[in-house]
Order: sequence, then C-alpha cells, then structure tokens
Amino acid sequence: MKKYLSFFAMVLLLIGVLAACAPDREEESGGSTDESGGGDSEEATDQPESLSVWVNDSEEQKAVLDTLFAKYTEETGIEIEVTPMNMLDQVEALNLDGPAGNGPDLFFQPHDRIGNIVLQGLAAPIDLGEAEGTYSETAIEAVTYDGEIYGAPLVVETYGTFYNKDLVEEAPATMDELMAIAEEQTDASADQYGFLMEAANFYFSYPFFGANGAYVFANENGAYDVEDIGLNNEGAVAGGQLIQSWYENGYIPVEINPDIMNGLFTDGKVGVAITGPWNIPAYEEALGDSLGTAILPTVDGTNATSFVGVKSWMISEYSENKDAATDLALFLTNEENSTEYFEGAGELPANQAALESEAVTSNELIAPFAEQIQYGTPMPSAPEMQQVWDPINNALLFIAQGEEVQPVLDEAVQQIKDNIAAAQQ
Repeated sequence: MKKYLSFFAMVLLLIGVLAACAPDREEESGGSTDESGGGDSEEATDQPESLSVWVNDSEEQKAVLDTLFAKYTEETGIEIEVTPMNMLDQVEALNLDGPAGNGPDLFFQPHDRIGNIVLQGLAAPIDLGEAEGTYSETAIEAVTYDGEIYGAPLVVETYGTFYNKDLVEEAPATMDELMAIAEEQTDASADQYGFLMEAANFYFSYPFFGANGAYVFANENGAYDVEDIGLNNEGAVAGGQLIQSWYENGYIPVEINPDIMNGLFTDGKVGVAITGPWNIPAYEEALGDSLGTAILPTVDGTNATSFVGVKSWMISEYSENKDAATDLALFLTNEENSTEYFEGAGELPANQAALESEAVTSNELIAPFAEQIQYGTPMPSAPEMQQVWDPINNALLFIAQGEEVQPVLDEAVQQIKDNIAAAQQ
C-alpha cells in the first residue's frame, strides 16, 4: 500500500512541475510592441473595447489626431475616447481622476515635466521594444528618467536662425560672421539691428553656455545629479562674457522682449534673429520670399547646443490597459503617422525617419530646425529644474546691465542650490 501511495505522490509532483514550466498564455497575448503599433486584434484576447486618451486642447492638433484615432480603430476595433485638455492641466486632473478610475489610459505631456509626473506616481514606464531605435536619439534621451523610458515621443522642437534676405545675403554660419553683421547693420537710433535675440532668457541663451562646456545638471542615462550644477564653470563664464559683449557693443538693447523683437523683425529692421519655428507664420506673412532660416551659428568651431523640447504619449499608472495603450502610442508615433501629424499640425516629428522625410526636408523654412535637433540637448526633466529658471534669468539680466560675470553666476548657482534645498524640506 505504501508503494502505491508513494507512486501516486510522485505523479502529483511531476504534474505540478510540468504546470509550472508551461507558458503563461495570458501574458503571451498582451499588446503589440512592434515598431508600427496597431496589434492584431484576433491575437490580443484581452483587448479592451476602448481606450481613454487625453489630448492637448489645440483644435489643429486634435483634428489630425482624430484622423489617426479613426485609422487605429479601423485596424484594431478599439474605440478611442478623446478628451481635449490643456497639457498643463492634465497632471492635476490625473491626480484627482486616476485613483477614482476616471483617468486616461494615455495622456500627452512635454518631457520636462516627466520627473515631476514620475515622482507623483502618475506614469508607468513604457516598453518601446524594437521601436526605440526609430526615434531621434535626442527624443529618447528626453523621455528617459532614472534609466527608464516614460514616453513615446511624438514631437521635437528647438530654435534656430531667422534672417531677412533683403538685409543679409546668407545666414551666418559662425559667431564671427554674426558679429560682423551686428557691427555693420546696427543703428539703435534708427531702430535698425543686425542681430537680435532674447539674450536674457536662459532658454534661448543656453547654446552659448553649452557650446563652451557649461551644463545645468550632470546627467547619466536620465539620472540627474542636481548637486552637480555647471552654470558657473569656466564654460559658463565664457558664455556669459560673450552675451555681455552684445550689450556692451550696443548690438542688443537691455530692454528687448519678444514683442519688441518680433515687431522689429516683421518691420524689416532686423537682419538676423534667433527664435523658434512658432514665429514662421508671422515672419513669412511679413517678409514673404525674403525670409530665410538656418541652424544656429557655430561657437569657436562647435555647433551651438540648443535646448530641445519633446512632447510624448505617456501611460497612466492607473490604466488597466497598459499593453493596448502602449500599442496605440507606438501606432501614433510610427513613421507614417508621425509624418501625417507633422503635415496636419506643423510640429516636427520625433520619429527619425519622419524627421528626415521629404515632407520635412523639402520645407525650406522648417528643415533647418530639424537639422538643429541633432545638435541640441533636452531640457532637464528633473523636478529641480523649476528652481533654476528665476536665478539664472536674473543673472543674465545683471550680466546685460554690465555686472561682472563670474560673481553673478556664482550667486545664481548658490541661489539654485538654496531653492532646491528649500523645496526638499
């Protein structure tokens, strides 16, 4: 009898081992993570009937997204429930609606808010799978936080050089060429300028710091060391001194602001301006075929490192449909759909193939901004970045007013550190 009992126990043990080794069919049937998105609905047995998506409240952006959502529904059978909401309001709303089960599966955010979103526990990492290599390197760097990817990038943006062909024969390729234009064409008494930019705005002035070796926070694979601030090092001082020389030489008035600069440029009184592609419609309307664009001038032979912003689709931590939401995000950001979004909304695609497509490169005014992306660096996504803007912008104003650069930057960095420490208490 004991023999039979022992044999029976061995059979039960063997069955248990085989069951443990068997594949989990439910896991295998999850959403697609291929490069194109739009998974096969027959294979995805746990496919939801619908996905909730929060989009930015721009009518132009929503119109093209509605077309893409309809295409996705046709391919997969999954209905898309769309809620337009300003990107800046989405995080607060997600904080309230997510825990109650009323939040989105997918939402749309600028990358510099990712750190704050992750710290609040509102977003889940996203597995881009093989598609990771289809995005621009800068875009992937932007959506990586503490070593994990938190967004499927849709849009990249940066700034560059605008010039009036009636005043400047060709775009300045170097800072020396730009300074020659400023020297030859500036007559402040007649409101005539060779070169203008918002030089006391750190967002625009960062290239002249970064090209010299300055940085905001040390960064390795999306892990920011906020105690390592490079805004008063040797490169930062060199950048500050360069900017200060523009004011000292009378090239840029201390009181310059966007309205003044844009007004002077559209009136045909500025040879070269550094700003973003959002000004193309107004500038083109004013100057017509006389408007040209280019990448930023090099600084001592180094390409100017502009700040890059990235907008991406993020997965809500509260979503019960993370695989399907990932599949939709991949679908929206593949080459074909990124190109269609660019053509409809006018925002540069983060998908590298789309960024290099004829739709972008054949547009003479927008193509240089796509090229500038490769020289750019993402704005830091660490929450501590919010403590940087005021001190460094104040420092730039003091520099514009003629104060010594090194002490001003030293004081700014100390203020940033104090602000960070206070925010952490």
